[in-house]
Amino acid sequence: MNLQNEKCVIVIDENLPLGIIANTAAILGITMGMKIPDVVGEDVYDSDGNVHAGIIQFPVPILRGNIEILKTIRGRLYETEFDDLTVVDFSDLAQGCKTYDEFITKMSACSETSLYYMGIAICGGKKKINKLTGNLPLLR
Repeated sequence: MNLQNEKCVIVIDENLPLGIIANTAAILGITMGMKIPDVVGEDVYDSDGNVHAGIIQFPVPILRGNIEILKTIRGRLYETEFDDLTVVDFSDLAQGCKTYDEFITKMSACSETSLYYMGIAICGGKKKINKLTGNLPLLR
């Protein structure tokens, strides 16, 4: 993987409460880390010899979205042009489940059109990600 041509962004609904924004970012980040572990650098050591776990080797901006923006981006990510991107989404359905089995059952009975996306993480080629998210401001 050529890290100079790669990009990773997280788009989150800015209208969510702060705690839900933080939880959404954490869930998306953990899942994306599992999907693309080769972007995480090696462990590093401080001058005292203490180990610090490796982190992703490039910035991951968190961008400001809303219900419509997230729905539009998610829809575009189903197009074949974006097949090579790694995508993780987090919806109200997922957030409302108490167990993973419940999530599996509910998702299998749910149409994509009825999901409300709280956040989406996208990693892959910079040009494609910029095409999808280049006009979005940082979430502050």
